[in-house]
Amino acid sequence: MDFDFDQVWYRAGTNAVKWDEEVLRKTFELKDEGGYLPLWVADMDFRTAPNIVEALRKRVEHGIFGYAVPKDDYYDAVSWWMNERHGWEIRKEWVTTTPGIVPALNFVIRALTGEGDNVLIQEPVYGPFRKVTENNGRIPVNNPLRLIGGRYEMDYEDLEEKAKDPRTKLLIVCSPHNPVGRVWTPEELRRVGDICVRHGVIVVSDEIHQDFILPGNKHTVYATLGEAFAQQAVICTAPSKTFNLASLQTSNLIVPNPELKKKIDEELGRSSIGSPNLMGIVATTAAYSPEGAQWVDAMLRYLNLNLDRMERFVEQRMPKAKFRKQEGTYLSWIDFSGLGLEQPELERRIREEAKVLLDPGSWFGEGGDGFLRVNVACPWSILEEALTRIARAVS
Repeated sequence: MDFDFDQVWYRAGTNAVKWDEEVLRKTFELKDEGGYLPLWVADMDFRTAPNIVEALRKRVEHGIFGYAVPKDDYYDAVSWWMNERHGWEIRKEWVTTTPGIVPALNFVIRALTGEGDNVLIQEPVYGPFRKVTENNGRIPVNNPLRLIGGRYEMDYEDLEEKAKDPRTKLLIVCSPHNPVGRVWTPEELRRVGDICVRHGVIVVSDEIHQDFILPGNKHTVYATLGEAFAQQAVICTAPSKTFNLASLQTSNLIVPNPELKKKIDEELGRSSIGSPNLMGIVATTAAYSPEGAQWVDAMLRYLNLNLDRMERFVEQRMPKAKFRKQEGTYLSWIDFSGLGLEQPELERRIREEAKVLLDPGSWFGEGGDGFLRVNVACPWSILEEALTRIARAVS
């Protein structure tokens, strides 16, 4: 099937956080209105797969939207996708539905750790990892990534040292990694798993970007690396990023260990979290299908083309910036430190002079200074305009 990812969909007035002027003014402390190009939050500017739209249309026409519960076709779709796309055969009883991965992380932390316990994170990393840890009275402990030759690597010696602390109960792994774009290899993940199994640390593997793998790379589901790893893991998945369905608030935790799953389910019960959003059930069931897979494959080809174009643009028009094409996700991590600008001035120029809104590196914790995150999941015409504005502002 042919899909048109060059089509510009104007999202103003559609309650879109990414484009809403009131949200943008508050988030970025804007001094004036209009004319901004937002390439920030992880939200694609592509219309979702046609078969999802059709499934939702049919359900809307039914006209009754009472309480809903996922049935076997929902779990069959999730199982099919994990097996077909990622080589992992899962069971229905391993799946816990949650209203998004960030809310789920709160439940998992409360269920599997106690107040004052350490939770390991690997910065620079998705900001809510630190926030959900602190908000629940746990201590975030950073196992910082190392930037070596333009490529990020894990620091296993530091991880071992921090994992053996008896107060350390949990490690949140971002796989693929947001924002640095690494797709961790089986060997890298095994080293993590060996350390965590040895010290009794549960691994929460946030794999929400698992479907955004660029050519030459392959995603490895952490739990597929061995039974000992699987029994000490919580795998976080969702169709929200893959198909741009975030507002339907549907995600799935896959937990092979029944004792861990019971603790998580009980925590959800204490928060009165019931069945997922009706439209989320419908959309997920339609998404995880051969038709959905066709759309994802086409979308990935377009993203890869965007990245190739952006790589050439940065090299030619912004030679002092460093951009290494990511291995996964649609979020590019660009190093602007070569410009010699302090972080506030860098952000000001791009925000006020270029009128392009990007995620500041500071949002991702230690190691983020000098960097900005760019969302490339948009029509090339938008991305090219944003890059042109940025090049002018930092030249």
